Amino acid sequence: MVYRAACLAAPILLASTAIALPALHLPTANLTSRAPGQSNNVIIQLFEWNWVSVANECKNFIGPAGYGYVQVSPPQEHIQGGQWWTDYQPVSYTLNSKRGNRQQFSDMIQACHGAGVGVIVDTIWNHMAGIDSGTGVGGTCFTHYNYPGLYQNDNFHHCGLEPGDDIVNYKNRQEVQTCELVNLADLATETDYVRGKLAAYGNDLLSLGADGFRLDAAKHIPQTDIAAILGKLTRPPYISQEVIFGAGEPITPNEYTPNGDVQEFRYTSALKSAFEGQGISSLPNSLSPSNGWVPSDHANVFVVNHDTERNGQALTYKDPNNAYTLAHVFMLAYPFGTPTVLSSYQFGGNDDGSPNNGNGQCSGTGGTNGWLCQHRWPAIAGLVGLRNKAFGTPVANQVTGSSQQIAFSRGAVAFVAINNDGNPWSKTFATSLPDGSYCDVANGAASGSGCTGPSYTISGGNLNVNIPAHSAIALHTGAMGDK
Repeated sequence: MVYRAACLAAPILLASTAIALPALHLPTANLTSRAPGQSNNVIIQLFEWNWVSVANECKNFIGPAGYGYVQVSPPQEHIQGGQWWTDYQPVSYTLNSKRGNRQQFSDMIQACHGAGVGVIVDTIWNHMAGIDSGTGVGGTCFTHYNYPGLYQNDNFHHCGLEPGDDIVNYKNRQEVQTCELVNLADLATETDYVRGKLAAYGNDLLSLGADGFRLDAAKHIPQTDIAAILGKLTRPPYISQEVIFGAGEPITPNEYTPNGDVQEFRYTSALKSAFEGQGISSLPNSLSPSNGWVPSDHANVFVVNHDTERNGQALTYKDPNNAYTLAHVFMLAYPFGTPTVLSSYQFGGNDDGSPNNGNGQCSGTGGTNGWLCQHRWPAIAGLVGLRNKAFGTPVANQVTGSSQQIAFSRGAVAFVAINNDGNPWSKTFATSLPDGSYCDVANGAASGSGCTGPSYTISGGNLNVNIPAHSAIALHTGAMGDK
């Protein structure tokens, strides 16, 4: 259990032996290039899950389903409160949070590694807490610019550019990177002292076996500051940086690619626009290198994350006509970027924290007790297997019907057709697949000698099928219907 005690000074970080796993898109030591990607690279963001639950889900489902990585919530001590965003207001770098303690965090990494799943840690390098004073969940007392044994007033920016030092003008680079994001105490990451503290925290996580970091609010830290901190790490982790694109703003996602991957929020917006009316048939054109987005080999993409789920800027589980699920089918089937699947919980108010004290609960192909467990939904889990099987194969046989219909093959190993239209789509498709019977992994799975859902026959490389409105089919050579 997380304890609350009298005020504590931030303790010295401890180290332990790390477990090496194959890394995803590792930056080299000089941060100028990365190793090639590999299959089994789909990330699940288990939002607000506690460490014991993550460990169990890695063993029970995530590993066997073929997911490569799990992204976990920030593990460091933070302010008290039941809202989800309290996790993003750190007060020390001790591994004692609402999600669990240091030993539970370490045990979770070991369990996930044992299931063949890497662990990406949501980390906060830009700021500390945004409240004037308080006591963290682990007992650390603090004021806005004084974190005993860690940071004092001179370790923070005091920009003087706006009333209250809060960011107002996103067209001013200096303001975005030295003023405060909604009053969160902004760290002076250009200084050796702060860089050293952040690197020590990162190295502590690496010592426990962490495989990667998502860098929250990376846009508010100069790219060179992040590079300098990464250069102090004991080994190169996978890096995904939160840099939200803003039209006309001087800070762009692309400038952060020397550090590793960058979260491409324009992908999320494109999916929302396409599935809500603009048309999915033109989505491949949106992914052209000429669009100015982060290139595919540096882009971390998602249908939705924990922020866009709440701010109206993405498709969500609340949207009608299956658009949310169909968007995941497209993301996982079409080869662009490294995909992250959000697995979260039902919420009424935007501040709602997780149910059951973060004890994630799934059952069968979904969740229970308020949890959604989207990573278990058949169309999402099934497409993970297809993505792994089709890794490295090109798109072929791409065809469209209406503006809300698209189908394509992945080499000679997979075929996907998505019908986001309100009418059925009947057609004979060229697939490049070998002849035989295939399980539809968008609506079931291969099991024993057959399929748990529909099956389809390929003859002469062709598929004659009627796809219902607002649905999809997905076939691949790793899920044959006759065995």
